Amino acid sequence: MGKTNNHADVARLSFPQRFIYLSLRIFFKLLYHQFAWMYEFVAWTVSLGSWQKWVQAASPYIEGARVLEIGVGPGHLQLALQQKNNKIFGLDESRQMVKMANKRLRNHGFRPNLLRGDALTLPFVDESFNQVVMTFPSEYILKSATISEIRRTLVRGGMALILPVAWITGRKPWEWLVAWINRITGEAPDWNPGVLEPLKEAGFDVSWEMIDFSNSKIVLIRLRKDRPSEIARSGEILL
Repeated sequence: MGKTNNHADVARLSFPQRFIYLSLRIFFKLLYHQFAWMYEFVAWTVSLGSWQKWVQAASPYIEGARVLEIGVGPGHLQLALQQKNNKIFGLDESRQMVKMANKRLRNHGFRPNLLRGDALTLPFVDESFNQVVMTFPSEYILKSATISEIRRTLVRGGMALILPVAWITGRKPWEWLVAWINRITGEAPDWNPGVLEPLKEAGFDVSWEMIDFSNSKIVLIRLRKDRPSEIARSGEILL
């Protein structure tokens, strides 16, 4: 899910492709931290204007009373969820992104509930959330510790929603070029449902679907925590 290129995949690339791959991966890492002020422009460019539309695609599926977004980025989904009157919390390991999301929410009159933290060790008590949502997470989503933490913090019967990857599907020359760049950098790998097996083994009921747009498509994954029961029990959330 997300960026799944491994060393063997990279070794099969030609030298120019490897150079582009490694250069862009470094750039994307810097983009989420030191170059965060450029993030929205670059995200808009590499998605051909579809980035916010992709992120917002998760919103209709989020109806839980208490929701955690992991990887809030500049805060667009946080804002949309706040406007739905959910009790929303957010976490991101990037200091710059938390700052941007805080500013966006305050500018719209909302009180942010944002933390800087790591998905591998979520700073919340067990069964704190009805839903957890992640849009285009990086490699941390593949780690067993992340999967375990998501399951721990969901109530029984709760659901995690993941938008792991998007593809540009248009046939215009610039759409083909962006699709090629995204593919060789691992931003848009081939979809293999087999990557969901660790999630099933962790005790989730797993389902997925493709959502199509005019010149792109995304995958939406649903993870339902097993043994559903009443979700109304309140739990202290440590902030």
